[in-house]
Amino acid sequence: MLDTARPSPSIPILVYHQISEAPPRGAPFRGLYVSPGAFARQMALLKLLGYQGLSMSALLPYLKGQRSGKVVGITFDDGYLNNLTHALPVLQRHGFSSTCYAVSKLLGQTNVWDQGIGIAQVPLMDASQLRQWTAGGQEVGSHTQNHVRLLQSDAPTAQAEMTDDKAALETVMGTSVQHFCYPYGEYAPEHVVMAREAGFETATTTRRGRSTIIGNLLELPRVPVVRSTSLPVFWLKIATGYEDRERA
Repeated sequence: MLDTARPSPSIPILVYHQISEAPPRGAPFRGLYVSPGAFARQMALLKLLGYQGLSMSALLPYLKGQRSGKVVGITFDDGYLNNLTHALPVLQRHGFSSTCYAVSKLLGQTNVWDQGIGIAQVPLMDASQLRQWTAGGQEVGSHTQNHVRLLQSDAPTAQAEMTDDKAALETVMGTSVQHFCYPYGEYAPEHVVMAREAGFETATTTRRGRSTIIGNLLELPRVPVVRSTSLPVFWLKIATGYEDRERA
């Protein structure tokens, strides 16, 4: 039986999208919404169980095996404004940090990449709001300039989407951007090379599972948290091999 009182060699990196009430039943990708109340309960449970929620920069020493402890990575994809309004106060309440992957050419706009599949358009953080996010103890990562599908982009376009997004976000934030997330979780070996050449220290995927200290830092799996994730299942995801089995 797993002893959850001891630090696990496997580190869960949670992935969220929108922290907001879900749209009506039947709306596409409704599962990617986590209600503010559910998010608050999940973070409170982490704290109660003795976990520390960390941004990718703060998590890096644990991923490299330089430090050990009960830690969980917390990430948000796309840069939704509702992350700032609903998630930030909860993260601050518990002393947690997190990384939000932003799309530099769409700051202050909406999730236009979702229009074709009917997902409701909602605001993304603008530059000022991203700075509020980091002033609140959080971190910004890169998610390409336009939320492109790397597998459908030629090599020069894919490389520019990474390097130019990193540079643009660094200009906006006035600080180094060291962490990347592959849009849609889609990538090929050449994109891992591009991420390394762009200077990213980590890159996260949508491959399900917990990360290990001997894993590839540019192909990190994550643990999805969705609308239907109950607190018992949330516990299973972070404290047991539940997600590792799901990945297998």
